[in-house]
Amino acid sequence: MGAKLALAIALLGLVATGTTTSLSAHHAFAAEFDANKPVKFEGTVTRMQWINPHVWLHMEVKKPDGTLENWAFEAGTPNVLFRRGFTKNSLLPGTKIVIDGYQAKDGSRRANGRDITFPDGKKLFMGSSGIGAPYELTPGTQKK
Repeated sequence: MGAKLALAIALLGLVATGTTTSLSAHHAFAAEFDANKPVKFEGTVTRMQWINPHVWLHMEVKKPDGTLENWAFEAGTPNVLFRRGFTKNSLLPGTKIVIDGYQAKDGSRRANGRDITFPDGKKLFMGSSGIGAPYELTPGTQKK
């Protein structure tokens, strides 16, 4: 009986360690992004990564001098985006969009995306919510 109990405790420990590791890998908005550094770009989607824990949208942005920059925008989880109206065909490469969000604290060309606006005016909320996210990024709390 003692060996079975020891084995059960060891297995439980392994499961708990794996769960803790994956949870600690997830971050709060404020750990990476600065709510005081809003960004807004018009550009072309180059790639959409439907991965956990967050979807990443990559786009090419034309600077005022005509050169191109590649930006990456973090969004919510795939499941959350699907529930908000996104599909895997919503943002195919070549799609022109306007996106706004909040720049990474390290100054890189990464941001937490908030809204996507399509040429026809349709808007989709792509931001994540959670600890440290600006008030307006938390669904259901937008001021009317």
